[in-house]
Amino acid sequence: MSDPFVFGYGSLVNRLTHDFHDAHPARLRGWRREWRYLPQFGRTFLTAVRDEGAVIDGLVARVPGADWTALDMREAGYGRHVIEGPALDHALPTATAAHVYAMAQDASHLPGTDQPIRLSYLDVVVAGFHAEFGETGVMRFFETTTGWASIVDDRAAPMYPRARPVTAEIRQMADDWLSAARVVRLPG
Repeated sequence: MSDPFVFGYGSLVNRLTHDFHDAHPARLRGWRREWRYLPQFGRTFLTAVRDEGAVIDGLVARVPGADWTALDMREAGYGRHVIEGPALDHALPTATAAHVYAMAQDASHLPGTDQPIRLSYLDVVVAGFHAEFGETGVMRFFETTTGWASIVDDRAAPMYPRARPVTAEIRQMADDWLSAARVVRLPG
């Protein structure tokens, strides 16, 4: 039996946040990316939401030995869903299916301005998309993500547990898009 695969569409796109060495760019059809607030964690996260007309970029990665333990802990609050067939587009002939983590819609809700996105989280995601898909990929990330409400600038003291240093270019891309979209920006 071959190892299973996971499709990452947010922080898992940033290879510096995991140790899945066999990861490759991919595209998922029938799902979109959305910011959702999860009350049990008191934070806003990216999730995938079924949407027949949507397409999102990400990475598909092999999960060696089907060892889901660490990944399930990392993705606490999400359920794992199997994606098969033409919904997943990638260059790996052995990956005929993958799992995607998504929150249950009844357990989460769209964030309000009092449930901000952590800028340190967004920076990690933007850095991953830039590394994998270039500036066009960063633009597609912003264009295919919904649920933007507010953001808290925690760059000086990151609250996101997988925060990584990012370049001035990455910070500027994120800042420019947030300004253009008029996302409410809260001080850290």
